[in-house]
Amino acid sequence: MGEALRWEFGALWEVEPDGSAISCVETWSAPRFEAGEFGEMTRTMRMSPGVGMPGTVWETGEPAWLVDPARTPNFPRAIAAAQTGVRAAFGFPMRSPQGVIGVIEFVTREPRGPDEELLETMATLGSQIGQFVARRRAEREVRESDERKRAILDAALDCIVTIDHRGRVLEFNPAAERTFGRRAADAIGRELAELIVPPSLRERHRAGLARYVETGESRVLGHRLEITGMRGDGSEFPVELAITRINLPGPPRFTGYLRDISDRKRAEAELRASRARIVEAADAERRRLERDLHDGAQQRLVNVGLTLRLAQSRLAKEGAEELPLLEEAIDELGAAALELRELARGIHPAVLSDGGLEPAIGALIDRCKAHVELVEAPADRLPQPVEVTAYFLVAEALTNVTRYSEATRTEVLAARRDGDLLVEVRDDGRGGADPQAGSGLRGLADRVAALGGSLEVISPPGEGTVIRARIPCG
Repeated sequence: MGEALRWEFGALWEVEPDGSAISCVETWSAPRFEAGEFGEMTRTMRMSPGVGMPGTVWETGEPAWLVDPARTPNFPRAIAAAQTGVRAAFGFPMRSPQGVIGVIEFVTREPRGPDEELLETMATLGSQIGQFVARRRAEREVRESDERKRAILDAALDCIVTIDHRGRVLEFNPAAERTFGRRAADAIGRELAELIVPPSLRERHRAGLARYVETGESRVLGHRLEITGMRGDGSEFPVELAITRINLPGPPRFTGYLRDISDRKRAEAELRASRARIVEAADAERRRLERDLHDGAQQRLVNVGLTLRLAQSRLAKEGAEELPLLEEAIDELGAAALELRELARGIHPAVLSDGGLEPAIGALIDRCKAHVELVEAPADRLPQPVEVTAYFLVAEALTNVTRYSEATRTEVLAARRDGDLLVEVRDDGRGGADPQAGSGLRGLADRVAALGGSLEVISPPGEGTVIRARIPCG
């Protein structure tokens, strides 16, 4: 433009992203024009709206012409322009749908008066240039956004899969290729259900997608789920899935984030098995101690008691004076035997090993000082770890009822429910129990968790306490 119009120096100014100033991004000089300090100032200056020719054109949105800029008050480069010999200048705005995005400025050392026809032409040209620049900026931003997105997809450790409203794959990142054993080029365009969803789940997947497209109702969007995925060789494995809808007009599109959790599941299973082995070993040791106490020390004490009774009987016939002392020894021996029997029962109750959970819970209720009602108990035998865990859970709960709750009524329930043993101890006491305050319930929670179950304590102040556990029986 400068060469065609025979001007000697030009500058392209662009509005900065924050809209606070306009700055020069490019300059041009005719071969024999020495821009000097004027050119340097042009390239480094930032101007606010209304300041200098660029700022004025930016603010007004209209082209402008200056005769002898060196004598113009609102021309910050006036001294440098005088030194360079600038005698005329004009500028016009670059317009876009978003407004003025820049200004093009030309100067010359040749005196020139205002040319209204030129200004009008350049204003029209400025609109075309502005639209072109805006379009190129938008294209660049889209390219940059696409490149950032591509870099994220390529670097992501999780599988990222995008589908359209028909369930067709639109994106399949490298992590998805590695995890599912399928190339992106083969996956894109095909139905997702055929690629990574096991046959047993495909109809549910298709029905859920169709329901959402038709009604907008979803049960999975925004939730983290654990489901089963399928590799290219047909093998199935556990995955963690989160789905989000892409916020764009038109038919819905969805992006799923999937993670292979096979290692985590194996680690969790091994942890559960390890904890179960520890609990089983502890229970086996409890049973051994109970048998040793029953068959060893307890039987010896019983035999000593019988011997003392026999001695008492013989001495009584002879009228010995030591009979009161012997009677006292027999009583002490009986008390010791009773304490030993209670100790053995606490370590591992024989009634549980012999009769199962129903009579064992009944014995606990009989010994409890509070009023307790047995609502239900299983008559059939359950796996030994399940019975032991349920027994000690009821024992701990009834101990807490006796010591702390001040309850007038307590109910105990142990029943099979959907493959689990549901154990519940409910009282009408003062509530406010804290499962973290003592070691008893914490230890029981660990024992229940070791069997893959769950324990909850519901105890609002003044409203009683419910201790509820679900223990898998498989």
